[in-house]
Formats: sequence, structure tokens, C-alpha cells
Amino acid sequence: MTKPRLILDQDDVLADTHGKLADIVVREFGTGLAREEFYKMSFHKILSSDHHQRLYKIIQEPGFFRDIPLVPNAQETVYELSKKYEIFVATAAMEFPNSFREKYDWLKEHFDFIPWSNIVFCGDKSILNGNYLVDDMPRNLKTFTGKGLLFNAPHNLEERAYERVMNWGEIANHLL
Repeated sequence: MTKPRLILDQDDVLADTHGKLADIVVREFGTGLAREEFYKMSFHKILSSDHHQRLYKIIQEPGFFRDIPLVPNAQETVYELSKKYEIFVATAAMEFPNSFREKYDWLKEHFDFIPWSNIVFCGDKSILNGNYLVDDMPRNLKTFTGKGLLFNAPHNLEERAYERVMNWGEIANHLL
């Protein structure tokens, strides 16, 4: 019997990229904003264009993607899901060339039960084929032919077109 295919985004679904960026801004940018403020709306709405450009440069620096913290409960839940689903990770890595090796190493460290053959580095996720896609970017769900689940993030709070999951507990309730 073939397992259904579950495709997971990496940044802001498995890896708390937004949290790492918020910590950098609070620590280094002198905005006077608390970390919690960065969960109420996107960086684009909060930061000046100069700060936004500075953050974009930081993301491109070698090492940025290697030590991003896990999203709470992602590792345990994905392991349980792997018993029922064929798990793939599809991550948009084309914009940040330094991220390829770092993202791969991060996945091998935290999700060593996902085979290398099930890791997809891509730019346009419309090529993906599966039963479910969990992603924080609505544009990736728009072209997906299976069931899309929008992982809650500050940059997608106004999106209403897709079923939203707030955390890994909700994903477990929905898919296990």
C-alpha cells in the first residue's frame, strides 16, 4: 500500500526563521520594539526600507540558515506523520544560494529520518505533486493540486483563501 504524500515547507514551518529574524532585529537594529511586536504583522509593515534591506543582507550571509531554531513540536510531529505519510521537504532555496548546504545540514540534524531523496530545493513550488502541502506562503498553495494547509505566520495573517493551521498540534489533529 502506498502512503499518501505530505510535503512540508522548511522556513517558518519546520524552522523558526521568522523568530531568528525577530531576535536579530531586537538585538541589533535599535528599533525599540519587543520581539512580540514582530508576530502581529509582517516585517514589511514594521521595518523601514533601510532596516528591511539590512535584514535581507543578513539572510544572505553564510551561516544564517544553519542554526535556525525548530518550530515547537515540529520534529516530534513530523516523525509521527512519517509513519502514515511519505514525507517530503520542499524549500525555496534559489533566492539565497548560501542556504543550500545549510538547509540540507539543518534537515539532516533535525529530521534525519527523512531520506535525502525526499528533500527538494526549488524556486517555483508549482512543480510539486502530493496529497498535502503545508506552507506559510499562500502563493505556493495557489498552484498546488492537492490539499493546501496554510501554516500561520505574521506575513500571512490577512490571507483567508486557505485552511489555516496555527501550530504543529493542529497539524497532528488534522492529519494523524
